[in-house]
Amino acid sequence: MTEKTNNINQLSDKAVVAYLGDFIHQKRVNQDKSQSQLAEEAGVNRSTISQIENGEPITLISLIQILRGLDSLEVLNSFEIKKQLSPIALAKLEKKQRQRASGKSTDSKNESEW
Repeated sequence: MTEKTNNINQLSDKAVVAYLGDFIHQKRVNQDKSQSQLAEEAGVNRSTISQIENGEPITLISLIQILRGLDSLEVLNSFEIKKQLSPIALAKLEKKQRQRASGKSTDSKNESEW
């Protein structure tokens, strides 16, 4: 399975579905759950579990329900969008930063009474 992860971008759509099915199967077996148990916990038909484990496509909602039943929704964390600055915006922010201190004190106690 590690060879597949290195080349996942080169897999066909059908092979990616089979890869997901293998992942779900391994998670389910590691948790010592039957297909029926997982189906009940996920709120899907047992045939849906069988389909994905056999490399057949299922709906996205079913995949989410199955991942939730396996307590594995964290695999979707890679979809998180992180806010990034464009190089132009970053340059503008850096330009606005102060480069030197003025050395002037704004404290009124230090001012002369003259």
